[in-house]
Amino acid sequence: QVQLAESGGGSVQEGDSLTLSCAVSGPSWRYNCMAWFRQTPGKEREGVARIEHGGTGTDYADSVKGRFTISQDFAKNTHYLQMNGLKPDDTAKYYCAALHYCDLRIEGAGQVSWGQGTQVTVSS
Repeated sequence: QVQLAESGGGSVQEGDSLTLSCAVSGPSWRYNCMAWFRQTPGKEREGVARIEHGGTGTDYADSVKGRFTISQDFAKNTHYLQMNGLKPDDTAKYYCAALHYCDLRIEGAGQVSWGQGTQVTVSS
C-alpha cells in the first residue's frame, strides 16, 4: 500500500501563495496519477489537480485553473501543489491522493489511496 504524507498547509491572507507537498512511499508505480483533492465540512471531497505519474499530463478543476500548479519531483518521490492568488473559497482540508485512473472524480478514479490531509485557511 502506498503511503502519502502532506505538509505545507496553514493560514494565509487572500491573494497570498502557499505550496503543499506530498511525500510518497511504497509502490506508487501501481497508480497512474497523483492528485490533490479538497474538502470542507458538509461537502463532498472534490478533485483539484492531478498529474500523470511518471509523465507531464495535468488536469485542473475549473475553479483553480490559472492559479494552481501541480508538479512532481521524481528524485524526492514528492509532488507539489503551488497555490497562487488564494481566495477564501479555497479554504478546505487538502488531501494528497494516488489514483489508479487519472480522473478527478472519485467515482472514476478506481482504487485511491489518501493522505491524512492538511488544512488551508484563507482569510479576507
